[in-house]
Amino acid sequence: MGTAAQQVIGVDLGGTAIKLGRFTQAGECLANLTVPTPQPSTPAAVMAATAAAIATLDPDREAAAIGIGTPGPADAAGRIARVAINLAGWTDVPVADWLEAQTGRPVAVANDANCAGLGEAWLGAGRSFKDVLTLTLGTGVGGAIILDGKLFVGRHGTAGELGLITLNPEGPPCNSGNRGSLEQHCSVQAVVRETGLTPAALFDQAKAGDESAIAFWKTYGRWLGAGLASLVYVLTPEAVILGGGISAAADLFLPTTLAELETRVLPSSREGMQVLVAELGNQAGIAGAARLALQRYGW
Repeated sequence: MGTAAQQVIGVDLGGTAIKLGRFTQAGECLANLTVPTPQPSTPAAVMAATAAAIATLDPDREAAAIGIGTPGPADAAGRIARVAINLAGWTDVPVADWLEAQTGRPVAVANDANCAGLGEAWLGAGRSFKDVLTLTLGTGVGGAIILDGKLFVGRHGTAGELGLITLNPEGPPCNSGNRGSLEQHCSVQAVVRETGLTPAALFDQAKAGDESAIAFWKTYGRWLGAGLASLVYVLTPEAVILGGGISAAADLFLPTTLAELETRVLPSSREGMQVLVAELGNQAGIAGAARLALQRYGW
């Protein structure tokens, strides 16, 4: 197969854009491409647009396999998008079967937050570690568990919903049916609900010396630290990586988060553990999808 065995394509499928990258086995991105997501974003339209974009990105068919991250849970076998948020009519879509038929190459499917976590673990802030937790602090709070360098998704494909653990049993209701989840205290929507301001506005105010904004970020750091404490006790990772838009304010909340972890978590459960800010930004998804393909198809 020449170079084909060393190359894969990672696809990050979103509600407004489809991002793609062609990677070597060593993690070098040889080419990337972004195309708009068709509207309405029906499965057939999106799969056709993805296949066309793959052909554009890889005209000589150098990539041997394809990984794709979708905005919602995949099945445990990595073949089917069970639901997809912000895409029209997506229920149990056989993404791998469709794309394999259109591209003639094997395909692996995973949740987009899991792909972003896998990307950070492969090429980003987690590249020196085997056991990593990633949290995406964005509109919601997504997560991924990487154990021994591989994504852990559980037997139904839905493990690693780190944002949905309970922090406060009496807290605000969550779309999941839970109350007071980590997501309901640490997401963008939670910040806006609590303060009436966006995280970006609160960041600017705190940087300008506003005491109430500075105090808010300390409270945020405590909530995050308390949530991380539960996750650390269960999984004892080597590193926790924080991504998503709110991670840009890490300087303002991370000292409190670290202090909270030191108070709440026994030293034996966090020995040598690092809390790091994600490095890959919006490239994490395509990198992780490529890594998924590499791991699934065994090079």
